[in-house]
Amino acid sequence: MIFVSFAVKSMRASQNNPKSLTAFERLIDMPRIVSLLAALLILLASASPSRAAQGISIDGKLKYPAGFDHFDYTSPDAVKGGHLVLSELGSFDKMNPYTLKGTAPTGLETLVFETLAEPSLDEPFSEYGLLASDIELAPDRLSVTYTINDKARFSDGTPVTPEDVKYSLETLKSSLAHPSYQAYFHDIDRAEVLDAHRVRFYFKRRNRELHLIASQLPVFSRKYFEKHGFDTPSLEPPLGSGPYVVESMVPGKSITYRRNPNYWGANLNVRRGMFNYDRITFKYYKDQVVSVEAFKAHEFDFMPVNIAKQWARDLQGPKFARGLIRKECLPHRNNAGMQGFVMNIRRPLFADRRVREALCLAFDFRWVNTALFFDQYTRCDSYFSNSHLAARGLPQGLELQDLLPFKNQLPPEVFTKPPAPFSTAPPHSLRQNLLKARDLLAAAGWRVRNGRLVNAQGVPFRFEILLASPSFERVMAPYVQNLQRLGMRVSYRTIDPALYTRRLETFDFDMVVEVFPQSQSPGNEQRDYWDSASADRQGSRNIIGIKSPVVDALVHKIIYADTQEELAAACRALDRVLWYGYYVVPNWYLAKHRVAYWNLFEQPKTLPLYYQPMQALMTWWFNADARRGMKDLK
Repeated sequence: MIFVSFAVKSMRASQNNPKSLTAFERLIDMPRIVSLLAALLILLASASPSRAAQGISIDGKLKYPAGFDHFDYTSPDAVKGGHLVLSELGSFDKMNPYTLKGTAPTGLETLVFETLAEPSLDEPFSEYGLLASDIELAPDRLSVTYTINDKARFSDGTPVTPEDVKYSLETLKSSLAHPSYQAYFHDIDRAEVLDAHRVRFYFKRRNRELHLIASQLPVFSRKYFEKHGFDTPSLEPPLGSGPYVVESMVPGKSITYRRNPNYWGANLNVRRGMFNYDRITFKYYKDQVVSVEAFKAHEFDFMPVNIAKQWARDLQGPKFARGLIRKECLPHRNNAGMQGFVMNIRRPLFADRRVREALCLAFDFRWVNTALFFDQYTRCDSYFSNSHLAARGLPQGLELQDLLPFKNQLPPEVFTKPPAPFSTAPPHSLRQNLLKARDLLAAAGWRVRNGRLVNAQGVPFRFEILLASPSFERVMAPYVQNLQRLGMRVSYRTIDPALYTRRLETFDFDMVVEVFPQSQSPGNEQRDYWDSASADRQGSRNIIGIKSPVVDALVHKIIYADTQEELAAACRALDRVLWYGYYVVPNWYLAKHRVAYWNLFEQPKTLPLYYQPMQALMTWWFNADARRGMKDLK
């Protein structure tokens, strides 16, 4: 599950059991009656937390008790006020982030729309009630009932109702929404409005995290979207229930959100100390280099940094030395997933696994990390990098049991060789790797003739790499040079981010740079990443185009695992199969967030554990004196 996984509540006491009732009626001696009553009291006491609204978790454990005041990574002393200005790349052309076509502005999903429950960022699998004041999982785990907070309101003052929740589920499961939601909510069969306050979701089958996934449902106003159309292209500000409303925009260039003074959830414990800015503006830039210079000129206040050169060389000078601008590394425990150069195996050129392995051998990460990245990064060594879910050593136990039925369908390395990226560190060398790559290409029918790599029909080995940012060009240049040494004809070019997104959604590319993010508890989203059914569905995250019965079976095991041990084993088994498919050229990750910001902020004393920089920033607030002084200096 992305960002957070929810968990099963404690089960209620048994009900309507005729045999138990008969036994109770036959009890006649007082000591046994007293003992039974005591046992019932204990049982009811232990059951009451499961019926409380404060939260649910995947293992039955919650950090925060009923009635908690605020999350530890927020501060009740945070001061509201000020205008936060941020940056974004590209542009936007719509105001609904839940449809396929077009690009929505950053911030709508976080600031304007809300879900049934709110994730805890310092627990791996827990969530606490937001729009839903109570969440009750049925004893058979085939349905979940939500009681909607009677104070919940959309920004126009109309109440959030069970009918809105039902409409939201049905809409996101329909063709009106982005296809990824159809995959994510696939096992939720239907919704039923029970009364004026409650709605029940019915599941197609048992799934240990499905009611947790259901709690991530964003809730829309049925009245608003039935009037305006859910998938109608429009730049009209949408109606949501979140802490902000859209105040103004310049299409494609900027958008400003204003904090709703009548926000219904301002005093909730899951909102206390958060969303402290009166206004939040996102300015759009076409180029990341330009945006860095704009940041140093204080056109905006805060910037996550994902380019090593900018962190090491560009973000320095008198303003940093004087403390006007700060650079900080924020630690986290996020599952890094996989970033890599992704091959589109729908293209015949990449259909052969030996060819894909050769492309992996040609990347010299060690040189790139030293020469270009100042040795800041760690190589991705798993589809669950920086996580206990990564495959290590040789398969054994439950993991081996998951793999053995498919032994004849898998490469031998899955069982005989621990997954590890190809290295150029001594005693290895790039030349050694390229020689091996040449042999693999020859075995696949590709030979060098007159300096060009061609197949038996004389067709040259040629492809294009699409990039969304020019900053990646300096990484691609040495990689392409290595490929050219093998006789390949490879080019790369940077295109507009919106066009890049559209090309990915329609699978119109040869190779791209892409990230497959992972959470601490992978689940239904794996179907959208790897399952055969998603390979031909435009907009899915299966941009590789994988169609493998083995992968499908392992994804199924992940989704329907009954225990954490089964989940971990299935993830590691899938990791091995994907790794030895050589579908991506593994890149790198960083186990901390690099951020730069003007020295205007106060922060809570405690950082969350599983978070992105924007989530942490929403718990910060402006130091009024510092901001006033900064205005004088600008």
